[in-house]
Amino acid sequence: MEITGRTALLAILADPVAQARAPGLVNAALAARGLDAVLVPLRVPPEGLGRVVAALRLVGNFKGAVVSMPHKSRALSLVDEATPQAREVGACNVIRRDADGRLVGTMYDGEGFVAGLRRAGHEVEGRRVFLAGAGGAASAIAFAMGKFGAAALTIHNRTVDKAHALAARVRRGWPRLVVCVGGTDASSHDLVINGTSLGMREGDALPLDARTLDPGAVAAEIVISDEATPFLAAARERGCTVHFGKPMLEAQIDLMLEFMAP
Repeated sequence: MEITGRTALLAILADPVAQARAPGLVNAALAARGLDAVLVPLRVPPEGLGRVVAALRLVGNFKGAVVSMPHKSRALSLVDEATPQAREVGACNVIRRDADGRLVGTMYDGEGFVAGLRRAGHEVEGRRVFLAGAGGAASAIAFAMGKFGAAALTIHNRTVDKAHALAARVRRGWPRLVVCVGGTDASSHDLVINGTSLGMREGDALPLDARTLDPGAVAAEIVISDEATPFLAAARERGCTVHFGKPMLEAQIDLMLEFMAP
């Protein structure tokens, strides 16, 4: 693909960004569609996110961004308009820049996560789910558990107040879903999800007590890596079926490009 003065610019905003798979997947999809656009990685520290987003408003050929960890919750406060999905979750993972510089945010992580599970043959309906994390991606997954019919959801987070706040919001949105806050014990759950960034950096702690995983449970990851994260490696040793993080992103690519319309 030749980059010219007419090429539309997309970005992924993350910190760290070296591990990001979005540039390769999105650029391949752009080329397949014959679109004159390119997505570039931008490593943006949390304290600089507001200034970077403000600057991107002024870039006439900037069409939108994929928002990754740790920016998804903060990004919602920086857009001019948010879709119902983003408002419900309290975070966004895609931003579109309209021609007048207005920014619109949406959230596809929950839909993408469930779609990735289903493509691998794992259903959510009727399952007892353990979710580690209460940030932007984890929040989207929590609401998706209600939407797609999970029987029960346990939320664990190192900051317990955030877990309680997320649980209360999910209960309001999906009253029939049994939602509780738990510790690091993931026993008696069919689907166990690492919805945190733990595993992105060498030496990260595990998001839960892997010794409590039930053999036969599905252990699912949102950290995108070609290798098993420490959580998945520990789950595999316990006899769990493991599900990598990459399918969550792959399932969102078409949705992201349709939303940003480069």
